[in-house]
Amino acid sequence: MINKSVTYYLFLLLIAVAQFSCKSKKGAVSPSSANSNTTTSVKTSKLSEKQQIEIAQNYINASKEKMLGNIDKAAILYAQCIKADPTNAAALYELAGIYNFKRDVRNATVLAREAFKLDSKNEWYGLLLAECYTKERKYSDAIKVYLTLLKSYPERLDFYESLASLQLLSGKVDDAMKTYEKLELMLGVNESISMQKLNLYKQLKQNDKIIEELNKLIATFPNEPKYLGMLGETYMEKGMKEKALESYLQVLKLDSTYGLVHLSLSDYYKTIKDEQKSFDELKLAFKSEYIDIDNKIQLLLRFYYTSKDTDSVERTKNLELCKILTELYPKDAKAHSVNGDFLNKYKQSKDARNAYRKAVELDKEKFVLWSQLLILNSELNDFDAMYKESTEAMELFPNQPLPYLLKGIAAMQLGKSQEAVDVLKQGVTYVVDNKPMLGQFYSSLGDAYNKVPDHKLSDEAYEKALSVDSNNVFVLNNYAYYLSLRNQDLERAEQMSKRSNELAPNNDSYLDTYGWILYQMKKYSDAQIWIEKAIQNGGANNSVILEHYGDILYQLGKKDEALKYWKMAKDKGQGSDFLNKKVVDQKLYE
Repeated sequence: MINKSVTYYLFLLLIAVAQFSCKSKKGAVSPSSANSNTTTSVKTSKLSEKQQIEIAQNYINASKEKMLGNIDKAAILYAQCIKADPTNAAALYELAGIYNFKRDVRNATVLAREAFKLDSKNEWYGLLLAECYTKERKYSDAIKVYLTLLKSYPERLDFYESLASLQLLSGKVDDAMKTYEKLELMLGVNESISMQKLNLYKQLKQNDKIIEELNKLIATFPNEPKYLGMLGETYMEKGMKEKALESYLQVLKLDSTYGLVHLSLSDYYKTIKDEQKSFDELKLAFKSEYIDIDNKIQLLLRFYYTSKDTDSVERTKNLELCKILTELYPKDAKAHSVNGDFLNKYKQSKDARNAYRKAVELDKEKFVLWSQLLILNSELNDFDAMYKESTEAMELFPNQPLPYLLKGIAAMQLGKSQEAVDVLKQGVTYVVDNKPMLGQFYSSLGDAYNKVPDHKLSDEAYEKALSVDSNNVFVLNNYAYYLSLRNQDLERAEQMSKRSNELAPNNDSYLDTYGWILYQMKKYSDAQIWIEKAIQNGGANNSVILEHYGDILYQLGKKDEALKYWKMAKDKGQGSDFLNKKVVDQKLYE
């Protein structure tokens, strides 16, 4: 926004100039009237010696203020110069520059146009005016300015370049092409100009011209493989595969280390269905140091998103490319990270974890690498590593909640229940706008408090988890099961367990929970049905489920069968604290 003092003075200036125009029909054109694109010539007013001295002094003072950074003061003084002499092009230019600086392009354009009208050979006036026109997207007007400047400065290459850019912006592609051709006549064949021309030929879909231009570059720079490669690409686009191959092979003769041509050859062989040669060329490209690691990773990521997990051929190829990358860049975390991504994609979790560990070792500051490592620890149920590396990540990223969550879960699994509670309580405070993670924290806190044990806080944590997601099957099941073990609020437990079985049917743990709640409600026949479902859905190898079934059978008076399942439970692993006694005494203990 323009400063009020400047605006006010411009208003005075416009009045003053208007008054001057009224007094002299041949006088100067005011900034406001200049908006009409008038071409009226401006004549310098006859000034007294005193006036000229005052103007000169104001101009000097204005320039001093400008140098001191006092832009508003400078603007007022330049305006005073213009008020006294509307034909003072230098003052018009300087004031235009200040308006331009203040992003008041409209007023800057008016004043710059006046200055350039007064002296169209002054390149600075012209450049400022062209800049203002460009900002206003008046590209045709800006083009006229450069054409005017070029009459005075026909040798200025930068003016031609700017002119061509403006011609492109205004959609005058043919005019831009002519400008580049003029430049080429002045400079000779030049890569920069040729690239611009090539882009224009592509826009115009003039493939023959593209080939002609590339051949011109090749003839001028016979030792540069890049142009031969581009020629090959052009032939490929035109479907002239043999000519393309010829160009690529010429590149290799010229420079066998030119890695990009191997990518082109890989594409070429793919189009003719020679997959092995295509992959061989791709490997050569990956081994080439001519292509940087970022471009190779971009290519790999494309394969990552397009290849199928189940395609063993693609899996082998992708992992081979990753291996080349890690061998060529052993000290670059990005190489190991992308290797970890692919190994993880192909469910090679331990190898993926090793790759992420290496990446973290090389670059500890990237949290995304840590998160991948910690999640893999969790997936592998490696609670010792999960505890240790989550602790390290918490120190490096104290405001990231994920390490707290995973350390809390690991601590719980390692029997450090109170530490789990403490870590989870701290970590949950860092969760922002992430409901799934918030639910996980409360769910884990419910489990941790239950182990402490603090059933009241455990129930509160589960209730919070359900307030975040009422369909969290894990929470519904665990909360219901713990209530049933405590023989508390069985109706609520029954509702939650029923819901978890609706959301995740045929889960042996959830089926067992529901059956056990019915047992606690003394609905033994119904409980038998649900525990049998649990056994049929994987629970036959679970000692807890088998022991539960034995208890139900005992309550139903089937004592021999009950003993049979208690023994089976004992054979499968650890059951309740009463399991051995049940087997020995052949009676139920609760």
